[in-house]
Amino acid sequence: MNRKMLFAAAALAATSLFSSVQAQAADYAVILKTLANPYWQDVQKGVQAKAKELGVDVDIFASPSEDDTQAQLQLFEDVLNRNYKGVAFAPISSVNLVQPAARAYKAGIALVNIDEQIDMAALKQAGGNVEAFITTDNVAVGKKGADFIIDKLGSAGGEVAIIEGKAGVASGEARKTGATTAFQATKGIKLVASQPADWDRLKALDVASNILQSSPDLKAFYCANDTMALGVVQAVQNAGKTGQVIVVGTDGAPEARDSVQAGRLTATVAQDPQKLGADGLELVVEAAKRGSLTPVGTQPKQVAVDSVLVTK
Repeated sequence: MNRKMLFAAAALAATSLFSSVQAQAADYAVILKTLANPYWQDVQKGVQAKAKELGVDVDIFASPSEDDTQAQLQLFEDVLNRNYKGVAFAPISSVNLVQPAARAYKAGIALVNIDEQIDMAALKQAGGNVEAFITTDNVAVGKKGADFIIDKLGSAGGEVAIIEGKAGVASGEARKTGATTAFQATKGIKLVASQPADWDRLKALDVASNILQSSPDLKAFYCANDTMALGVVQAVQNAGKTGQVIVVGTDGAPEARDSVQAGRLTATVAQDPQKLGADGLELVVEAAKRGSLTPVGTQPKQVAVDSVLVTK
């Protein structure tokens, strides 16, 4: 079985360099946001394990970073030049892959959308559709993290803050919504800051440091991913407040789990990225074998992957 992983290195202009690929394309392609993040590495593992189980060949593609929408667009366009039966894709934004997805649909390629939902209205207007959409309920994820903080603070309550992902990215916005709603609905809890750190550890460290300076009585942070949460943990440590400020992350990344075990990160809301990848591939294989695409304008199948709170 031959499975390859390709990275796109985007230039500042509209060109992109790709690693060489096998002359005979695999049956299926999976396009991820990046492989520079442990979460997406786990999605990749899930895809690979499911491919082995199903006895299919799959090529895995990924943008060099989680904000390089142009590189990911070019990846999808490159995929269209090969004879894949189906493509599972996780768009960086809701709109950056609309056009290549529509072209793939018109070419009879089965499509499954994972993690970040594509703009369905725009896809319909472009003449395309997907067979299924699979993701974690990110509003529930944010609420789960906030509810843990609320329970830890108890009747005393206190000031809390949210470290958001990248502005406009649906998964991060949903987590922020879930956490914000829970905090605002709870007596004694005061949400004093909600700021983006673009999924970045160093940016999160800077943002959290500023919040800790402006709100010295802050009791807790909810962070929309673990990469940022680990930056926040460092900010709390730098401020001499380890053990005094609760920090909750999202994703259940290996380093975050280690930090929880070590008593630095208070908790993380763990998703199941391997299941996300495995289910995404399985659904696209099923759709391709069925041989007929879901008509434009018809609601695709919706699949939710659950999350779990990880504490020490």
